[in-house]
Amino acid sequence: MGSDVTTSEVSPTSQADTGHTTSRAFLEALAEGGVRYVFSNLGSDHPGVLEAYAQARVEGREDTLPELVICPHESVAMAAAIGYAQVSGTPQAVLVHVECGTQNIGGMLHNAAKGRVGVLMYAGASPFTQEGELFGSRNEFIQWIQDVHDQRGIVRGYTKYDNEIRTGANVKQLVHRALQFAKSSPQGPVYLVGPREVMEAEAPREQADAAHFPAVAPEALAPAAVERIATALAEARRPVVVTSYLGRDPEAVPALVELCEAAGAGVLESVPSYVNFPADHPLHWGFQWNDQKHNPLLEEADVVLVLGSDVPWIPTKNRPNAQARIFVVDEDPLKEQMPLWHVPAELFAKADLGTAVRQVRQRVAELADADDVARRRERAAAEHDRLFADKASRETPDDDVITPEYLVACVREAIDDDTLVLTEAITQYPTVSWHLRRNRPGSLLGSGGGSLGWAIGAALGAKLAEPDRTVVSLVGDGSYLFGVPSSVFWMARRYQAPSLTVVFDNNGWNAPKASALSVHPDGTAARRDDFGVHFDERPDLPGIAEAAGGAWGRTVTAPTELKDSLEEALAAVRSGRSAVLAVRVPGL
Repeated sequence: MGSDVTTSEVSPTSQADTGHTTSRAFLEALAEGGVRYVFSNLGSDHPGVLEAYAQARVEGREDTLPELVICPHESVAMAAAIGYAQVSGTPQAVLVHVECGTQNIGGMLHNAAKGRVGVLMYAGASPFTQEGELFGSRNEFIQWIQDVHDQRGIVRGYTKYDNEIRTGANVKQLVHRALQFAKSSPQGPVYLVGPREVMEAEAPREQADAAHFPAVAPEALAPAAVERIATALAEARRPVVVTSYLGRDPEAVPALVELCEAAGAGVLESVPSYVNFPADHPLHWGFQWNDQKHNPLLEEADVVLVLGSDVPWIPTKNRPNAQARIFVVDEDPLKEQMPLWHVPAELFAKADLGTAVRQVRQRVAELADADDVARRRERAAAEHDRLFADKASRETPDDDVITPEYLVACVREAIDDDTLVLTEAITQYPTVSWHLRRNRPGSLLGSGGGSLGWAIGAALGAKLAEPDRTVVSLVGDGSYLFGVPSSVFWMARRYQAPSLTVVFDNNGWNAPKASALSVHPDGTAARRDDFGVHFDERPDLPGIAEAAGGAWGRTVTAPTELKDSLEEALAAVRSGRSAVLAVRVPGL
């Protein structure tokens, strides 16, 4: 006669005799792979991880594990890991609670995927036993509720690699393989899950060697591609280079300068997320975002070289002319994760951008006529002067109103070349690009994606990566609130990672309004100014940071207050205290 087995009738298997569990081996593997921080939002699936940290502290072996950083919100954990990786080039780890925590990182996962930033995400999974058959079996009601059919499927559309840890015997191999994917070009997020029974089980101490899992070596252009591109640039009358993220590799920037000088080519930065070309260089032709107008410099070009750009132009508004010869060189030239994408190029080549630029530069220098190049450079410099002089003329307040242009110009004057600026100003993205005018490679970061709330959390990760560097975020009021500032500034105080956040406070979300107007310029919403984007009651943006993390805070409304307030805010940051300066700019 059969009967159901009850927990009381079964003695659960005891924990690992040696204390060296899969959880401990997992954390050791992260450290061996270069992970310094585990940005964590903990749950019922992580007892093995917490026990491993406690044991390491007792043994005096904390240095064998990454530092555990407590993050009150998963989105902030992910943003911080992205920021750290963007600055350092080394993927960090994010630890979240089963499928619930996994879903909470969704927006920042999008940014890591679209921005091609390496992050290792780990989530536990609901225990797979319920009668006490194994140590770590289910003992809380949520472990039934959080049991889903395909937890890894939640992220699979965004990750380069995902897997489940099924045994401690090869956990280090799985971690090193995941990090190898995350570090290899194009970089991106990876995801591991581990049920509690497995993470609590005993694991061998010696396993895979991280040195045997290096990132894939950079790819070079084939000689025929080098010759074709270099010949076209050398013979062009009006060559243009378009780039968005070549500056992810700071060493590629001076190589691009040399290439453009050798070819006499102007440079257009389209939706830039890095410093791709020094803004003050006479070959710089400015920035292009959602410009709903023609760009004559692009439309008149006879040769266009696209070097690392997801959106080099908007086809319905400002594409090159039909006769232009177009070449695409990218680490991801077909945009494999974008179902609809096309550039009418005669050549697509997959290569490391810095390597490709150095190859083409050398050949262009051999082929180009010096007199022709001199004429192109003279023309390009005249265009540069005209474009930037026009923008500079707008850097004054409008009577008693702080214009966005004036705000960014004041920030530019207040910081130095080494300051790291993170930009998430959304509809003010072009203003930041044109008026901040960054020149030093590695001194500007954008998310590279489209999910708001990245900057202030990424600033925290960036500060942890380079503690001696001043970090400044320029954000909209909407993106500031998306960033979960209560969590960010609590963490900034706890982990001594202060930064300055400057908020463009226009009392709402301008981006949806701008999108609506671009499609329905004379629609009912436009006639009635009815867009549902205003903050009817302004939130106290600095007050959130003051309450959560003791930050310095101020709201500025008059141009005469701005420069002094910026200096006070930066002084606070340099003394070890975060600062939030909300600046009232014209409303929606």
